[in-house]
Amino acid sequence: MAAAESSFKTADIDEKSIRKEKPEDLVTALAEAKAIAIMARLQHTDILKNVACPTLLITADTVVVYKGTIREKPCNEDEAREFIKGYSGGHAAVVGSVLGTNLNSGASKGGWESAEVYFHEIPNEVIDSLIDEGIPFKVAGGLMLEHPLTLPFVDAVIGATDTVMGLSKSLTEKLIEEALCQPGSSPRVQNMS
Repeated sequence: MAAAESSFKTADIDEKSIRKEKPEDLVTALAEAKAIAIMARLQHTDILKNVACPTLLITADTVVVYKGTIREKPCNEDEAREFIKGYSGGHAAVVGSVLGTNLNSGASKGGWESAEVYFHEIPNEVIDSLIDEGIPFKVAGGLMLEHPLTLPFVDAVIGATDTVMGLSKSLTEKLIEEALCQPGSSPRVQNMS
């Protein structure tokens, strides 16, 4: 049995142009927009023409919700510092979506999960080091849970840690199976929390 081949593509969409009031709706809309953008690019290539086995496109998005406000990647150092200082000694929610699209049949299945992260006090020196490394600008809400500077200040995670890290393994596996097993079905989004 041959190993499955994988490749990675970026959607190159203007995420800031897509706005929704609820974080669940926002991450779902962003994952869908990414899928549409990538599928449009793939239609202009030969990538899918002679594919004998099912080909899946997985898109996802994550935001942090702090005191009712949706936070995406911080735009500058001041915003990154404000985000991380806010979490210090407090908590935030992470909402992540996944969309699995079967490129052979067009079937897609989506869902979202959420988790809560509680933090100890995060020293200013740690915040400065994270910003100096550029870490906050790479992740939703500006805080990478698994980073060695961050991890010691995580008090508790309620929910799946991989949801906080940006891609829920269990949700992704479930949606892949559904996208492969139900060809031609219409997109459906469900809450998996």
